[in-house]
Amino acid sequence: MKRVRHAEAPRTLADVVDAMAGRRLLVLADLVADEFVHGRVQRLSREAPVVILEHERTEVRLGGGANAVHNVATLGGRPLPVGAVGDDVHGAALLALLRATGISAAGIARESGWPTPVKSRVLGGGTHSTRQQIVRIDRVRPLPPGARARAAALRRLRTFRGPVDGVLVSDYGLGLLTPQLVKAAIAFARRRGVPVTVDSRYGLLAFRGMTAVTPNEPEVETALGITIGHDLRKLERAGQELLQRLGVRAALVTRGSDGMALFEPGQPPLHIPVHGSDQVADVTGAGDTVIATFTLALAAGARPAQAARLANVAGGLVVMKRGTATVSAAELRAEVS
Repeated sequence: MKRVRHAEAPRTLADVVDAMAGRRLLVLADLVADEFVHGRVQRLSREAPVVILEHERTEVRLGGGANAVHNVATLGGRPLPVGAVGDDVHGAALLALLRATGISAAGIARESGWPTPVKSRVLGGGTHSTRQQIVRIDRVRPLPPGARARAAALRRLRTFRGPVDGVLVSDYGLGLLTPQLVKAAIAFARRRGVPVTVDSRYGLLAFRGMTAVTPNEPEVETALGITIGHDLRKLERAGQELLQRLGVRAALVTRGSDGMALFEPGQPPLHIPVHGSDQVADVTGAGDTVIATFTLALAAGARPAQAARLANVAGGLVVMKRGTATVSAAELRAEVS
C-alpha cells in the first residue's frame, strides 16, 4: 500500500510540524538502555583520591536508536521500531518503556544469551547543586553472527504490509544493521516511494542510494580521512564528496556549536547557525533528535532545506535538557511559529 504524497511542500516550518502528525516511520535501530545512576557526594575516599557517592536512584531511559524512536513519537509521528534486545532485565526495561509511551514493540526480537547494550552514567553532586557526570561505563557487546534477532529483523522488513511514510536507519555499530539489512531497507523505501535516511556511527560510506544522511562532523572526518575544523572550504568539499560517493539527495552535517550544513546536488551549501544559546546542558542523544525530526519532516513532504532548519531547531532545544531527552511537537511548533 503506497501512501499518497503531498503535491507541494508545506509552506512554513509550522506547517511542516503540523504535517508531521501521524506520519508512520519504520525505524531500524540499534537499541540501547541509557542508565543514569544518581548519587550525593559524601566525602573523599580514604582508599583512593575519589569521591564517595551515596546512591539516591537509578533510572533507565530509551537510548541509542531507541531514543530516535522515542523522538519520532514525541514529535507526533508513529514509529514502528525494528530491532533487538537481550533476554535480560535491561531488555525488559526497554520494552516496558516503549510500551509505556504507546510505541509498539512487535518488531523487536529478544536474543537469548546476548546482553542488551547498556551505557551507564554515574552522576554526582551536592544537595542543592546540579548533578554532574563523573564517569560513563559501557556494557556493549555486538550482536553475534547468526543471531536470530538479525534474521527476524530482515523477515520483518520483507513481510511488512502496513502503510508507511518513511524509513529511518539508526546504526550504532552493534551488529544488527548489516549491509544486507540496510540495503533491504533502502529497497523497501524505494518500492514504497518514501524517503529513507541513515545515521551510521561507524559505517557512513558502507551504503548507497539513501535519500539522506545526517552525520556529525567528526564522523565525516573519520569516514573521509580528513580534518575539517573551522575551514568551510574543507567542509564544503567534504559535503560534495559525500553526495557523490553515497548517491544521496541530501547530506546534513551537524557541527555542534557551529550549527549545521546541508548539501544537495546542484545547490549551493546551506549553512545554518546553531539555534538558541550556545550554553549546552547535555549533548546526549542530540543526533537522534536531529534525524528523527529531519526524517519526519521529509516524510511530511518538506523540502530538505525546510527539514534541515526544523532539525536544527529541535537539536537546539534538546541540548538544553539533561540526560537522554526528546522534543515534543508542541515545543517545536512554539519555537518556529
